[in-house]
Amino acid sequence: MTFSIAGRCARTGMLGCAVTTSSIAVGSRCSHARTGVGAVLTQHRTDPRLGPIGLDLLVRGCDAKRALAGVVAVALLPGWRQLAIIDVRGDTASFTGEYVDREKAGEAHGTDCVAIANIVRSAEVPPAMVRSFEAHPERPLAERLMQALAAGESAGGEFVPVASAALLVMHRQSFPYVDLRVDDHANPIEELHRLWKAYRPQAEQYVSRASDPAANPPP
Repeated sequence: MTFSIAGRCARTGMLGCAVTTSSIAVGSRCSHARTGVGAVLTQHRTDPRLGPIGLDLLVRGCDAKRALAGVVAVALLPGWRQLAIIDVRGDTASFTGEYVDREKAGEAHGTDCVAIANIVRSAEVPPAMVRSFEAHPERPLAERLMQALAAGESAGGEFVPVASAALLVMHRQSFPYVDLRVDDHANPIEELHRLWKAYRPQAEQYVSRASDPAANPPP
């Protein structure tokens, strides 16, 4: 009952992911990313420990496919898991375990992106997300990721209304460039987009405050 996308911006090197589900607080469990390394999604019977494992494997020099194989090899009961990884080069890999209902799940790969879904109405959900992401490479990564979520919802979404959504984008620093979460809302994808529009004009200032606080006093 989750659909998500991990992506890379070839222009800026940004890496990130967006996810939505019908349960509360999806961002605290499913999305993981690291600057200059990649992004990992872990869902279905979610094990949040798998995200950092995947990122550590990328740091050690694995590409997306090798990192995914390593995660699956050490995962507890991997048959219940659904995973996706994108590395710093934009290469991708995904995995859907044997106990995930294949008729209600899917995976799709595109240029600089990978989308996965489980317990959704249509196998078209991941491909729709990929097409949306690929359509406007000139736009900010955060926007492309959120538009992909909206495309997945329009393609069928879940069997019940989604309740939470999250956006995570890494850029030049070790801390997130964007980390926005809607934990319990009637329209979480729309609300996430509203939060992004409010946050976007201030994003660079929050980054510069970390390195030069004197030059960036509060408004």
